Amino acid sequence: MTHIIPPLSGEEIERKSFEIIDQEAGDHGFDELTWPVVRRMVHASADFSILPLLVFRYNPIQNGIRALRRGAPIVTDSTMLKSGLSVVRLKGIHPAYAKGNIFCNIADREVARQAGEAGLSRSVFNMRSLKEHITGGIVCIGNAPTALLEVCRLVREEGARPALLIAMPVGFVNVIESKAEAKLLPVPTILMEGRRGGTTFAVAALNAIAILTLQSESP
Repeated sequence: MTHIIPPLSGEEIERKSFEIIDQEAGDHGFDELTWPVVRRMVHASADFSILPLLVFRYNPIQNGIRALRRGAPIVTDSTMLKSGLSVVRLKGIHPAYAKGNIFCNIADREVARQAGEAGLSRSVFNMRSLKEHITGGIVCIGNAPTALLEVCRLVREEGARPALLIAMPVGFVNVIESKAEAKLLPVPTILMEGRRGGTTFAVAALNAIAILTLQSESP
C-alpha cells in the first residue's frame, strides 16, 4: 500500500520543525533571546551537535537588533552568504536595505588585483575595502578564516568597531586560531568554536536576528 503524505504549508513545516527541535534539545541552557537564534541554526542544518560550540559575547543579539533598526551596513565574506540573507525581511526593518546596504567585494577586480600582488587571499582585501562599513556595521563571516583574521586586525590596530560580529568560518587552516583571536575582541560576537562553521550557520544566525527585530517593539 502506498502511503500518501499530505502536503503542508511552509508555516506548518516551520512550526512542526521548531516543536521537534525544542523537544529534542531538552534543557539546552540558552536564554529566551538567544535560543531563537540557536534554534534557527539547528533548523537550517538539522544538527544539534553545534549547541556546545556556540559562544555569545557582549550581548550580540541586542546589539544586532539595534544595528538593524538603524539600517547599519552589513558586510559579508562571500557572495553566497550575501545572497542567503532575506532582503525582504531586512527591507521591512529599514529602507537602507532596499538601497543595497549589504556589501561584499570578493569578486571586485581591484580586490583581486591587490590580493594577487600581495600574495594573499581576496578575503583579506575584501574586508579592507569595506573598512568604512565595518565600524557600526554588522560583519557576517561564514567562509574564510582569513577574513576573520583581517577583521580582528582592523579592530586591534585600526580601531574598527563592528556593532555585531558573526564569526563562523569553516575549514582546517587558521580556523580555530581566527576564532580564538575573535574571542578576545571587545566586540559583540556570535561565534562557533572549532573547525565547524559555514555559510548556512552564519546566514541562519543573521536571518534569525532580523526576525527577532521585526517581532520586537522599537525602544
